[in-house]
Amino acid sequence: MSELWLVRHGATEWSSNGRHTSTTDLPLLPEGEEAAAALRDRLAEREFALVLTSPRQRARRTAELAGFPDAEVDDDLIEWDYGDYEGATTADVRERRPGWTIWNGGAPGGETAEQVRARLDRVVARVRTVEGDALAFGHAHALRALTARWLELPVTDGRHFRLDTATVSVLGHERESPVLLRWNS
Repeated sequence: MSELWLVRHGATEWSSNGRHTSTTDLPLLPEGEEAAAALRDRLAEREFALVLTSPRQRARRTAELAGFPDAEVDDDLIEWDYGDYEGATTADVRERRPGWTIWNGGAPGGETAEQVRARLDRVVARVRTVEGDALAFGHAHALRALTARWLELPVTDGRHFRLDTATVSVLGHERESPVLLRWNS
C-alpha cells in the first residue's frame, strides 16, 4: 500500500502572524522560500507516482522550490474557506465568538466541515488508486482535515494535528489500517 506525503507551504505574511488565509493568494516570505527550498533534498530521496498541489501560489511555489515544478494542480487541495473570517486571527474571531475554532464553529460565508470532507475524500480516493507514493502540497487546516479523512476520522478531528509551515508529514498503512507514519517534521 502506498504512502501519502504532505507538505504545508512555506511561511507567508499571514501565516507568520496567525491570520486565517484561504482565498487570499499571498506569496511566500523570503524565509518561506528558503524553508521550501530546504525540503528539496529530503523529498528527492523518494520517488513519487503522483505529485499534487493546491492552486494557491504559496503551495505552488513551495512545490517548485522543493523540486516539483510540474506538480499537478488539484483544486480539492485548497485551504478551508474561512469566509467572513478571512484575514482575521483566532483572537479577533473570539472577541465575537468565545471559544471559536474552525473545527467547532465553521465560518459564515465559508465552507462547512461537510463540504471540506467531500473534496478531501476525493483526494484520498484518488491517491489510493495510485501505484506508488503520492505527494501533496497544501495548507494547514486542509491538510489536517485530509489526515483525519485518511485515518477514517471526522474532518473535525484534524484539530488534533498541529501543522507548521514547510514541514513534511507522512500517511501510510499498517497492514490494512491507515496510519500516521510521521508528523510535522
